[in-house]
Amino acid sequence: MKKTILLSAMFLGTIAFAQQTPVLGGDKDAHGCIGSAGYTYSQIKKNCVRTFEEKIKLKEVATKGDYIAAVIFSKDMKKAEIFVKDVELGSIILNRTGKAKVWKKDGYVLTPYKKSGYQLKKDNVVIYQ
Repeated sequence: MKKTILLSAMFLGTIAFAQQTPVLGGDKDAHGCIGSAGYTYSQIKKNCVRTFEEKIKLKEVATKGDYIAAVIFSKDMKKAEIFVKDVELGSIILNRTGKAKVWKKDGYVLTPYKKSGYQLKKDNVVIYQ
């Protein structure tokens, strides 16, 4: 009898705890990306990505690298999607015109920097590199 009461109490306690614990993956966005697992939607890839796993990462200049921006290029290199903090939609698509290696939109300018890096400016101020 004691075992039955003890097991019942443990079972009920487990159920009560499970109801209060948020479920990993229960925070899907409109595209099905799970934010709690680090995913965000990429307009260029048309898929969920983890920006911290992307090849091109830039460090924020003002905070000496506390914040990271990720860059994803379209296959034809005419568009660059940048993931920066404080952007409502999560990312901004910059466009390249002509043969210049400069992508621009709304005051943001992405240019090649040093040998294999990039530099991102906002209103002519370097914010990431």
